[in-house]
Amino acid sequence: MTQGVLYVHSAPRALTPHIEWAASGVLGVPARISWEDQPVGARLQRGEMTWRGREDTGARLVSSLRGMHEIRFEVTQEATAAVDGARWSCTPDLGIHHAVTDHAGNIVLTEDHVRGCIERAGDDPVALHRELGIALGSPWDEELEIYRHAGEGVPMRWLHRVS
Repeated sequence: MTQGVLYVHSAPRALTPHIEWAASGVLGVPARISWEDQPVGARLQRGEMTWRGREDTGARLVSSLRGMHEIRFEVTQEATAAVDGARWSCTPDLGIHHAVTDHAGNIVLTEDHVRGCIERAGDDPVALHRELGIALGSPWDEELEIYRHAGEGVPMRWLHRVS
């Protein structure tokens, strides 16, 4: 078992019940998201919820939400003894970015991933910088940052290790 957080950074108010319905279908229990206004845009909501589930739960949550093209969200999943952690980021313009994370939440790139970035960049250091940025999810972070900051002051939810 593992756990994580679903952060919905922005969603049209009309989609909020659909998001809860989709999350409930994955989790097998009613998903309760505490919604509040997203100050970045009119009629937008933001909310988050913690979850516990099997090691495929994070990926299943992302799959259940990916068809809702108007939402910006992230799903985090803690590492366990058996699997690495993960973070998925999604925006309407960029789609979904998936990254493997370590126990501290840092993104981990495999040797093959780094070699692919080097190959695509060739001898161009600017292209290498861009490729590594994409691998680390920088374009997603840049697009989501304004929505994340709009949530400052919201009470934090602490996760505790699942045994």
